[in-house]
Amino acid sequence: MTIPNALYIECPTCGEKTLHEVLKGKIGRKRMVMETTVKCRECGHTHSTVIREEKPVEVPVIVSDQGESRKECIELEPDGVLSLEDELFVGETYVVITSIETDGRRVRRAPAESIDTIWAKRYDKIKVKISLNKGHKTLPSEIFALPDEEFFVGDIIPIGREKAVIHQMKVRGGMVRDGGVEARDVVRIYAKVMRVTNA
Repeated sequence: MTIPNALYIECPTCGEKTLHEVLKGKIGRKRMVMETTVKCRECGHTHSTVIREEKPVEVPVIVSDQGESRKECIELEPDGVLSLEDELFVGETYVVITSIETDGRRVRRAPAESIDTIWAKRYDKIKVKISLNKGHKTLPSEIFALPDEEFFVGDIIPIGREKAVIHQMKVRGGMVRDGGVEARDVVRIYAKVMRVTNA
């Protein structure tokens, strides 16, 4: 906790929350407490205030990153609620929550103070599966994309040394044969290798 230049707090004179300039302040040693003298920018009234913040809780996070897992920790507000598919930063890595464990069981959401472990996967680049039609054969392949990168039916995408045309995409709700889909929603792309002709 550091002392800010201004706070948005209740003014006893104005009777509502207003912006206050922090004139001086000190931070408590053991608890997350800040005692300040502030001046309301609306009416000019000067008064003292004590602000208490809950000490953040450390929650272990198992981050899956392209087939490898590592254990990290993240500091969260105790009353903050996390849910499956929430996106957040763990250190420098952008992740999406895939599982939450509390009291030895998996839950869909929980307050940070009751979470034992979070499982997450790296989400700044995600693996997109592709079924690549090459004449009489269909081969499995994959590419990496940003979660919000869009793929459209008819797009030409590079796969290794070849180029392929997307002809449909599978998503959780069915097949997409026209239009676009964000990479995060793609279950599998179906594409056909383009034949190169010399003209």
